Amino acid sequence: MGEAPPSKSLWQYISAYWTMLCEMYYNKPSSHWILLFLSSMGMLVPFPASSLLSRLYFANGGKSKWIISWVSVAGWPMIAIVLIPSYFFLKVFPTPLDLKLTLSYVVLGFLSAADNLMYAYAYAYLPASTAALLASTSLVFSALFGYVLVKNTMNLSIINSIVIITAAMTIIALDSSSDRYGYITDHQYIIGFVWDILGSALHGLIFALSELIFVKLLGKRSFLVVLEQQLMVSLFAFIFTTIGLVMSNGFHGMKSEASTFKGGENAYYSVIIWGIITFQLGVLGATAVVFLSSTVLAGVLNAVRVPITSIAAVILLHDPMSGFKILSLIITFWGFGSYIYGSYSPAKKEAPRTIS
Repeated sequence: MGEAPPSKSLWQYISAYWTMLCEMYYNKPSSHWILLFLSSMGMLVPFPASSLLSRLYFANGGKSKWIISWVSVAGWPMIAIVLIPSYFFLKVFPTPLDLKLTLSYVVLGFLSAADNLMYAYAYAYLPASTAALLASTSLVFSALFGYVLVKNTMNLSIINSIVIITAAMTIIALDSSSDRYGYITDHQYIIGFVWDILGSALHGLIFALSELIFVKLLGKRSFLVVLEQQLMVSLFAFIFTTIGLVMSNGFHGMKSEASTFKGGENAYYSVIIWGIITFQLGVLGATAVVFLSSTVLAGVLNAVRVPITSIAAVILLHDPMSGFKILSLIITFWGFGSYIYGSYSPAKKEAPRTIS
């Protein structure tokens, strides 16, 4: 019998990992890493800022869930500003729209509008840190719907992450008495909690359906195609949300809200405008990260932004932070790590990425 190979020391593992990182760095031009860094910051800064602004809107006197839902999609022209010039620079044509693809975008737009409205209820009644933690369950639903609809793999690590994140959310539910603003009733807290979970479930469904569209209808996944889908879905979500806002007399309500908003009209419109900008910057950043790197890195950054949002909410908005919520935050981060590990397979080769 041959002798077992000697085990590697910790230093050898570190050295091998460092060598791999250096090879990755030198295999890409500097511009790639600069863009990846900027895109990563586009996820880690605007998304938490958008969450905090949503909570700030309600904390300072805003009352309309339709308005904050509209803010999430009103920045859709920002995607067009990036997409349309790309056609000219790259000398490519937009993806042709047929009836099936158009209907798919309409359905996704409607679901996105409903999803934003659900999250609006969450931020109306929950601390921003709690809402962000509960929203992380979208990862669980993405895995489940991806397995059912797209036939994505489901291994033990992913199942483990589902159990862990579910346990973390259960801890928050059991600790609701210390995780609530004084002016929020038990009924309102429950409504916010339930709508946040339902919104996360719908968010997971939207992710799975988006992937299904790539597989069944588009047949390819490129930076421009992803932007096209995001633009069309955001446009239809904007249309549906605007209809709801008009029917609820929301545009007229903006004027009355601004007059009574804590900090005055300038503060009110600053929250609205920056909410629009930050949300769309986050969307563009996430799209670029997936293209420049992988969905694994996007998952890592998505995990990192949960504690960023929670910590920022505690510091800036004075969110309640009990020991149970800290425990839930740690467990959630663990669940994200398990999911990322289960999603990454060194043997799995990704399809080559193209810009167009």
